[in-house]
Amino acid sequence: MRVYDNEGRHRELSLSPSRSRITIGRSPKADVSLFWDEEVSRLHAVAEYLGEQWTLLDGGLSLNGTFVNGDRLAGRHTLRPGDVMRMGSSRITFHDFTKGVGGDRTRAARSDLPTPSSLTPSQRSVLIALCRPRVAGADGFALPATNQQIADELFFSVDTVKVHLRTLFNKFGIEDLPQNQKRARLANLALKHGIVSERDI
Repeated sequence: MRVYDNEGRHRELSLSPSRSRITIGRSPKADVSLFWDEEVSRLHAVAEYLGEQWTLLDGGLSLNGTFVNGDRLAGRHTLRPGDVMRMGSSRITFHDFTKGVGGDRTRAARSDLPTPSSLTPSQRSVLIALCRPRVAGADGFALPATNQQIADELFFSVDTVKVHLRTLFNKFGIEDLPQNQKRARLANLALKHGIVSERDI
């Protein structure tokens, strides 16, 4: 797990089947303490190792809910590499650090890009809206759509657009790029590899 604090810094927490239950919350006693976030409940969610897979459970523990890849968690969710969990304004990403050698081993293990069918309808809509100006630009150098343009097109809030974009950055393996490069890189990858086509636009 990679836990991001209120200043954007992150730390990594290794999960092990020998410690099969990890508590997440605002309490200083939580295994993953999000003490800086007033929107997070003292005990907000639990990550559990079940059947050789890590799962995330809110189960009504939190007041404001838990979101995975932009969707509110209902019941138990099996975590997959690249999943983005949001609790309050805090963000935790799930990675598989058991494969590959050196550096961010998740990136080495995740050699292929997501397929259109692996994206939720909302994520796909945001990605298409992001790419639309690139396809429409006659010179091929048009900038991707802004958050506000995407929100206006899809009738989403800007905050919702930001959540979906963060998830897409993670799924495409570009979350560590400088902020001013992520949007163009995401649009380029989606168009280059046919995840968004001119027909979609």
